[in-house]
Amino acid sequence: MSFWEHLDVLRAFIIRIVVVWLLCSVVAFFFKEQVFSIIMAPKDSGFITYRWLELVSRHIAGTGLSDFSVQIINTGLAQQFMLHIKASFFVGLLVSAPYAIYQVLCFILPALYDNERRGLYRAVAGGSVMFVIGLLFSYFVVFPLTFRFLGTYQVSADLQNLISIQSYIDTMLSLTLSLGIVFEVPVVCWLLAQTGLLKPRMMSRYRRHAVVVILIVAAIITPTQDVFTLLIVSLPIWLLYEASIWVVRLQTKP
Repeated sequence: MSFWEHLDVLRAFIIRIVVVWLLCSVVAFFFKEQVFSIIMAPKDSGFITYRWLELVSRHIAGTGLSDFSVQIINTGLAQQFMLHIKASFFVGLLVSAPYAIYQVLCFILPALYDNERRGLYRAVAGGSVMFVIGLLFSYFVVFPLTFRFLGTYQVSADLQNLISIQSYIDTMLSLTLSLGIVFEVPVVCWLLAQTGLLKPRMMSRYRRHAVVVILIVAAIITPTQDVFTLLIVSLPIWLLYEASIWVVRLQTKP
């Protein structure tokens, strides 16, 4: 096919991806209670992460953690409706992602050799798994710890925290999506190692530089400006970098 014929095919793939995304978003819009029960779960002290922290605290310190209560409020007339639409689009994106990946593979695979196809299958499978792990890590670890610390932090007993629903949802969605993308670091390093552009010795040599870059990236993707969240986000990125060194070392032939 000519260049313009390839563009027509690509346009058809993109249109199908967008249509499926919109349909999934519409379905998510009508399942409002189920979607927001998941989104709002970390604000309650009975969330599974807080229960595990309670067990760990009782086992180590002998005393449990105190219950907490943070009030979520709405401050805009149309804010809840717009956040409902935003959350629906986000859920639709996650649900339609497997179909989007399938469409991309259908477009790319005919131009690849057999060995390139096998490498692409591994990259897609590994990338999908790591993305889901990043989402779960954000939802069950990073966001609950951030919310509990910042939502209950007080400089004076006379000040009461009232968290807006927009701040709550924006922080959750941005953290979740950002960590899902950041968890792709080992897969990207594996691809670069296959092409010979990345060596384990180089990654080990520039480990100190990588720490600085990690802190900068964490500061960019962290929706809040506090040091606590910055450290919580930076730690898994640093562990991913160390894991990437191991992945690259296994991939690189001696």
